[in-house]
Amino acid sequence: MDNSILKKKLSTFRTPAGKLTRVSDEVLVEVIKAWEQWPGSSSEMARDLGLTMRQLVILVEKAKKLLRDGGFPADAFKEIKIEGSPAGGFSGPCAGIELTWEAGKLIRFSEVGQLVDFLKKVA
Repeated sequence: MDNSILKKKLSTFRTPAGKLTRVSDEVLVEVIKAWEQWPGSSSEMARDLGLTMRQLVILVEKAKKLLRDGGFPADAFKEIKIEGSPAGGFSGPCAGIELTWEAGKLIRFSEVGQLVDFLKKVA
């Protein structure tokens, strides 16, 4: 998003004294996304948005808390599938954990958690 549009959105929450009040959750998320993508320093971004550095810090902290608490849904999860790889099972030498057990028995685990559970049970 262009910072001039974000600046206009932020100005709608500005009081006549210059304070920002009741900034909406959507605008907070837009601020943190713009802040994460900003190539320069934070003080340059604050100036570009017409904010003081303190106002920018407060907005970013509120946005981080909002995202951390799940108050605003993050971008939709997108599953990435690699062609040619099976959904489950073993497909090569590094697809799981192999354990050689007594009498030459070979035991395969697809996850570390399964190996840990197995070792706890036999201990």
